[in-house]
Formats: sequence, structure tokens, C-alpha cells
Amino acid sequence: MDLEVPTKQTHEGFCSFHSFQGRTGSRVCSNLSSLKVFVGPKAHFLVLSIDSGTGLRTQEGFRKKRRNRVYAVSKIEAFSSDNGRLSNSEKTQLGRPSQVNSMPSRESKGNKDLLRLVRKGELEECFRRLESMVYRGDIPDIIPCTNLIRGFCRIGDTEKATRVMQIVEESGAVPDVITYNVLISGYCKAGDIDRALNILDQMSVVPDVITYNTVLRSLCNNGKLDQAMKVLRRQMKRGCYPDVFTYTILIEAFCKESGVGQAMKLLDEMRSNGCEPDVVTYNVLINGMCTEGRLDEAIKFLNNMPSYGCQPNAITHNTILRSMCNIGRWVDAEKLLSGMAQKGCAPSVVTFNILINHLSRKGFLDRAIDILEKMPSYGCTPNSLSYNPLLNGFCKVKKMDRAIEYLEIMVSRGCYPDIVTYNTLLTGLCKDGKVDTAVEILDQLSTKGCSPVLITYNTVIDGLAKDRRTRRAFTLFYEMQEKGLKPDIVTYSSLLGGLNREGKVEEAIQFFNDFKRLGVRPNAITYNTLMLGLCKAGQTDRAIDLLFDMVSKNCKPTEATYTTLVGGIASEGLVKEASELLDELCSRGLVKKSSAKQLAAKF
Repeated sequence: MDLEVPTKQTHEGFCSFHSFQGRTGSRVCSNLSSLKVFVGPKAHFLVLSIDSGTGLRTQEGFRKKRRNRVYAVSKIEAFSSDNGRLSNSEKTQLGRPSQVNSMPSRESKGNKDLLRLVRKGELEECFRRLESMVYRGDIPDIIPCTNLIRGFCRIGDTEKATRVMQIVEESGAVPDVITYNVLISGYCKAGDIDRALNILDQMSVVPDVITYNTVLRSLCNNGKLDQAMKVLRRQMKRGCYPDVFTYTILIEAFCKESGVGQAMKLLDEMRSNGCEPDVVTYNVLINGMCTEGRLDEAIKFLNNMPSYGCQPNAITHNTILRSMCNIGRWVDAEKLLSGMAQKGCAPSVVTFNILINHLSRKGFLDRAIDILEKMPSYGCTPNSLSYNPLLNGFCKVKKMDRAIEYLEIMVSRGCYPDIVTYNTLLTGLCKDGKVDTAVEILDQLSTKGCSPVLITYNTVIDGLAKDRRTRRAFTLFYEMQEKGLKPDIVTYSSLLGGLNREGKVEEAIQFFNDFKRLGVRPNAITYNTLMLGLCKAGQTDRAIDLLFDMVSKNCKPTEATYTTLVGGIASEGLVKEASELLDELCSRGLVKKSSAKQLAAKF
């Protein structure tokens, strides 16, 4: 029979196939004809781009008129270094000294209420009190107002934060540079850099280096290095000179976008302008070198740092150590570790964990254990991140007895396993066929003070399902829901696979329909699992029907989808039709030739 090209839009990977001559009276052939309709070159999705039009309103700018101007200044908000990484974080300041040569703001009951409410986090109530104060003609104090702006920015409500700024200016109070910095930082964190730049241009006070650093970091993080350099030039024209944080931000951006060569030029400029790099600056450069594969150059730079007047820290060494491990320079990595203490830089737990993790992943478990045992001699106590890679390494090579042994060693040394430890162990046990032990450990987790998470249950449910113990798997399925854990598509796919393995195809279809009604969206693996069960049960026609459901739900079939259906068609005696369809799938790139050859050999 000739099939008409369907008019409805088809999924990517499909298009119409002009016709197929099927044999009448055969349900599989009829469905096979339909199946070939969907085999074809790549089609296009209709992509919708929605713009709600309800974005942030464009402000006309902050008012320049003032009455009874009240000024306040704050301690300079500084950048802070977190684990050696530059971060532009604000220090919350609820009390700030008044500026000299200006009239101090009056300690009204309204201002005290604002301060109390903002400290309690009652932002909306504080906002209403502020509106009421200004309506009565009172001038709010800039300190609680700044912290109210900070509070709204933290919850992502930059529009309300901007409204607070407008109310403050309309009242006659004048925001100081920190008030602007807080608002600009809020917009930068919200990803609205254009609005942040707009506020920078409209500031009624002179921006400081913190203002510019906030904007520059946001621009650099968003890959707008050229625009960042324009802002830098504008900053310097205004007489606000970059500091070490400014240069470090830009050097890091140059390393990522233009390479270390350009970053080094900026380093030279930094020094010529009288700004000395710090250890964070050098760490950024060394990380850039390692990223580019210039490890030997990074090592040389590390050794020269003291001559530059800067001592490397643990993060400097960790960066190079990680790079050494990535390319398998284990001897050099261990030498670097032993040499750190001699240079007056004690290795941290992170240093040891980097080496243990890489050695374990490569299967050098004995060497990883040696490193673990050396930690106390360096004054470091192993943590769960020290033991977890070892356990994972033993599980991968199916040495479950050793994995359990180190779990016991870990506990005996006062290092309590976390959920990652247990998940690793449960995965290894299930893969090794020791599902009963896995179930036993899962049952004991709560008593060990470690609550199972979704992946914990999914691991054991999948293990039981593959062991053809689906009834027990469903018990855990209901148990996890009683504990407030919501199953995901992995959970459902595992249970579906278990039902199919036990030949319970009708129950599998019922379960499939049940979770679809609950709003769970099947993925390709879910469909493939059910199709395989149907084909094995000699119901290939229903498997083909399932393909149409798959396409209609905008779920892209995989190579396994096609090979499963072709195999099912062949198993029902339609070898010629299966071969023709397989050839068609290969010609259109939907099935690899190697896969087709393996499948054809089974016909």
C-alpha cells in the first residue's frame, strides 16, 4: 500500500518516506509501512522564542534634585579571597560612621524601625515603612536603606531594590558610593550587566575602584573582555586607578579568552603602573599555563615566584599538582608534594586528595593508599574525600572486600562516611551481584545518621530489577516515596526493565501508562526498554505503535530504538523486510554500519 506523507510536523531525525508496499493482512507489515514513513533525513523543529515584554522597566535616571541632603559614608567594601579565588563579595554593614562636614541623619523612631526590620529580614514590611516615612516628609537614614537594597538584591528582586533607591533620592537623602555598589552588584549577579552599566553612568557620587571591579568582573565572566577594557579606560580617565583586584580580574579573563601571552603583557603593564601582583594574580597565571599544557613553564614560574617578592601558597602547588596528575607525571607529583614542606608551604588535605583521587582513578590503588597513610605525618587528617576515591577504585575492579575493609578503617579512624561513600559502595555491590548486601546497607543507613537520597534508592532498585527481583524493588519504590523522595525517570525505567525481564509485559505497559498519567515524561531509554520487552514477547506491532507515541511526544529515537525494532521484525519471520529497513536506516545515518552488520548476522 502507498502511504501518504503525514502533514503533521515530525521529530528531528525523521521525515516522510514516499511509499512502502506492504503485504495485506499483516499487522506487523502494516505498522512496518508506517514505521518507514518516519525514516528519513533530518527535519527541523519549530523553535519558539518567547519574550514576555515584562522585563525590567527602563528608569529615567536618578533624580538630581535634593532637599536637606543627608550624607553618610561607609567603610570600604573589599574583595575577599575564597580558597585563593578572587570574589567580589560585599560585607554587610549595619552601622557606618557619618561623613565629616555633613549634617548627621536624625535618629527618628522611623529610622530605628527600618533598621530593626531589615535586620530581621522583613523586607516587604521595611519597604512599606520606608514609603510611609517619605510620604510624611521624613528623611530615611541611608544605612538601613542600603541594607534593604542589599536584601532585595539577594533574593533577586532588583526592581524593588531600584525602587528603594528612587525613594531614597526623592526623599532628599543621598546614597553614598556603597549604596550604589550594592545595587550595581545586585544587577551584575542577576546577569543584567546593561542595567548595571546604566546605573554606573548615572551615579550622583564618584564611583570607586570597588564599583568598577564589580562591573569588570561581571563583564569578564560573561565573555565581554573588549567591553571590560573600554570600562577600564573610562575608569582611568576619571582618575580612579586599578588595584590588584582589577588587574587580576582582567588577567584571568585574558588567560581564558586570549591566552597567557596576552595576560603576561597585562602583568607587565600592572607592574609598570606601580601595582604589585599578589599570590592570587600569580595563581591565575599558573592556572592559565597549565590549562594551555605549558606545565614546565608553570613549574619554572612557580620556582621564580620568591624572586618576584611573592611566596607560592598551597593553591599554587595544587594547581600544578593537578596538572601533573592529569598527564600522568606521578613521580613529579609526589616530588612536588614532598618538597612543599621544605619550601615552607605545608600541603593541605586538598593537596593529598588531588593525588589520591587521580591515582585511584588510574587504578594505582596501592600508591594511593601510601599517600593516604602519609597524611598524618604532614599534620593532615584524611576526610571522606580522601577515602571515597579509594572505595570507588576497589569497587571498579570488583574488590568489594577491600572496599568494605577501608570503609571500616575509615570509621575506626573517626572519619564518618557520607552519602557519596555509601552510594559508591552500593553501586559496586549491585554491579558485583551482591544485591542482598546492598539492601542490608540501605536499610541501615538511617541508623548510621546518613539519610538516603534519590540516587541511593535508584542504585538499589536498579540492582534488584536486574536481578529479576522486581517485587522487592517496588517495595523500595513505595518506601522512598513515604520518605518524601520523588522518583525520577531513572527510577521508572529501572522498574520497567525489571518487569520486562520477568516477562510481565502487560504489567510493564500498565506501569508505563500509570507514570505517564502522573506527568512523568519518558525518555528514549524508557521507550527502548518497553519496546525490547514487546519485541521479545513477539508483539513487534505494538512496539512500532510505541515508536509513533515516542515521536508524537517529541522524544528523539536512538540507534537502539531502530535496532530493537528491526530485530523484532526479523524475529517474526519478516527477514527480507527487516534487511531492507536496516539498509535504509544505514543509508540515512541512523544506524552505524558496524551495528547493522552485527544485527544482520543474527537474522
